[in-house]
Amino acid sequence: MKSTTVLLGVVLLLSACEAPSPADSGGTWPKGIHPPVAVKKSHDRILFGDTVRDNYYWMADYFSKGPDSLLAVDYLKAENAYLDTMMSGTKVFQEQLFREMKARIREDETDPPVFMNGYYYYVRKEKGQQYFKYCRRKGDTTAAEEVLLDVDQMAAGHPYFSVGAMQISPDNRLLAFSVDTVSRRQYNIYVKDLTSDRLITDGLSGAAPGLAWASDNRTLFYTRNNPVTLLTEKIVRHRLGTAAQTDKVVYTETDKSNYIGVRRSKSGKYIFISSAGTLASEVRWIRADRPDAAFRIFQTRNPEVLYRVEHQEDRFYITTNWKAKNFRLMECPLDHTDSSHWKEVIAHRPDVLLEDIEVFKDHIVLSERKNGLLQLRVRSTVTGQDHYIDFSEVSYLAYTGNNPEYNSTILRYGYTSLVTPPSIYAYKMDSREKQLLKQDPVVGGYKPTNYTVERLYVTARDGARVPLSIVYRNGLKKDGKAPLLLYGYGSYGFSTDDEFSSPNLSLLDRGFVFAIAHIRGGQEMGRSWYEDGKMQKKINTFTDFIDCGDYLVRQQYTSPAHLYANGGSAGGLLMGAITNMRPELWHGVIADVPFVDVINTMLDESIPLTTNEFNEWGNPKNKEAYLYMKSYAPYENVERKNYPNLLVTTGLHDSQVQYFEPAKWVAKMRTLKTDDNVLLLHTNMDYGHGGASGRFDYLKDEALKDAFLISLEKN
Repeated sequence: MKSTTVLLGVVLLLSACEAPSPADSGGTWPKGIHPPVAVKKSHDRILFGDTVRDNYYWMADYFSKGPDSLLAVDYLKAENAYLDTMMSGTKVFQEQLFREMKARIREDETDPPVFMNGYYYYVRKEKGQQYFKYCRRKGDTTAAEEVLLDVDQMAAGHPYFSVGAMQISPDNRLLAFSVDTVSRRQYNIYVKDLTSDRLITDGLSGAAPGLAWASDNRTLFYTRNNPVTLLTEKIVRHRLGTAAQTDKVVYTETDKSNYIGVRRSKSGKYIFISSAGTLASEVRWIRADRPDAAFRIFQTRNPEVLYRVEHQEDRFYITTNWKAKNFRLMECPLDHTDSSHWKEVIAHRPDVLLEDIEVFKDHIVLSERKNGLLQLRVRSTVTGQDHYIDFSEVSYLAYTGNNPEYNSTILRYGYTSLVTPPSIYAYKMDSREKQLLKQDPVVGGYKPTNYTVERLYVTARDGARVPLSIVYRNGLKKDGKAPLLLYGYGSYGFSTDDEFSSPNLSLLDRGFVFAIAHIRGGQEMGRSWYEDGKMQKKINTFTDFIDCGDYLVRQQYTSPAHLYANGGSAGGLLMGAITNMRPELWHGVIADVPFVDVINTMLDESIPLTTNEFNEWGNPKNKEAYLYMKSYAPYENVERKNYPNLLVTTGLHDSQVQYFEPAKWVAKMRTLKTDDNVLLLHTNMDYGHGGASGRFDYLKDEALKDAFLISLEKN
């Protein structure tokens, strides 16, 4: 109880500090301000004869509501107060940055309508509103508007509000949707009668976003979570008009390394249950017009075999890595789905990763990745002919967009790059004509020609060629004096593509260079690129990023005095690792919601998502995995030495990387670092992993981070 009082005193002391004079281009750090000092409570982890002292293990107590739960919150508040004081000289500048970023956004806009089953659906945003209105018009884009969900109104009074899935019943009368008001990915599902404009369910709780209607317009399948681990464990069948307690569980997942979900095929004829992990997957199915039928296994799961299924007319398409590391496309008849009946449609290619397919009645569109870039390949299943859609920029992101209408011959696809704002195109798959439907406006006279984009390859220390994307304002002098922000992720096979970011303009227009290191652990260069950056090869992710940083210094884009790094979540693990491995290379590091306490988290199977991650990081209950994870885990490897300036962010309600990981990391670093650089922890007490839910509020966090970087350049 005494230590709690001390921390509260720190909060009061910091809030009473006199703020330095504000500056319009950053600020100087206040002198003589002492950071919070977290209480130490001895806790020993003993594993394989290895004893590790963890003085901050107690910080994980908030959700268990144990004796240290208030102490943990008090510490987070004290750190927030310390950050506010240290950044007080930038308050005016942060507000300026926020207004600048917000001013680039056109507040009143409407997305291009998407046709589905007789209606045109679209999202409309209004000036001054944080959210949106989900609308439709019957038969024609000029028909009367029907507002299905007014999310601006629904979100009133909630610090956080997110609509997950939205599914219209086949007869167009009912809307099923899911809502999260806490930011822990626990959703309530509601059904709205669109003819009477009223809710007809009280909310199906403890759900994941995924939903699927059966053809009878009264049966709804949804995914139920474990309330503690948040694992997706059950697929449930709900009948409208019945109590949630009577819902029938139609599938239970027993493999805790897999995620499960349910969906309806675009053709509307089938309901699919998918169970997938990093290494193996399995699909079950029924006809959508037979919701009471038992789900059938499409193909029994096999180790190291992943597959996904889509329906088209008289066949199922299967995208699989079976005997094909980079995946291939197969097909099978509707009545014989096991792999002995699979027939190859598109063969495996060692230099092309087949990521996904979009199915229409007479076409399929394949998303293929080559040389780190996505390509869209259109194939007519009537003629057998195919072609690629042309994209002219050296680096970009192209992706299939919202295409709910099975009978359409028009593909909706999205396109963006480091200098091209998000754009939506309509592409006639037979005539190959394309039409720009919308490009996100950047208010204020933005011109892409004012910026230069480069796509380079960095030779890593083991000879791998790592793609590196760079953007900067024209006129850059490569003399080592420019500030440069290097971003990276490199986990789960998630590829980091080159997307436009209007908030980034605030850095670019102030002389910053922005770069993306497409490091191993992602899938930019194929499945092997992912496999060479996970498990016992995870170190490649970190050394690739460091090698990219060294390259940028050698080529005089920047220098260690002006080089900054940023990554979040698993990319925050990257930030922790590179600050331990090469602290002198970076002038500053921003670690967003960082996964830094790897071993302790992976040892605790009650923590959300832990068991899903064993095939990504390893299970530390295995000695070989434990020792390898210990060699790089950021929290384990904090040492008594100099570290760069650091800004660390987290959210109290984060379900993916719990708040105590970054809090423990910061507390430990405070006691060991030997430098005078700033170390700041920002905890958002209302949000979780993804930050603010409104379309403007997140810009406040962006302004904070930009002010941090710009202030480092000034100091």
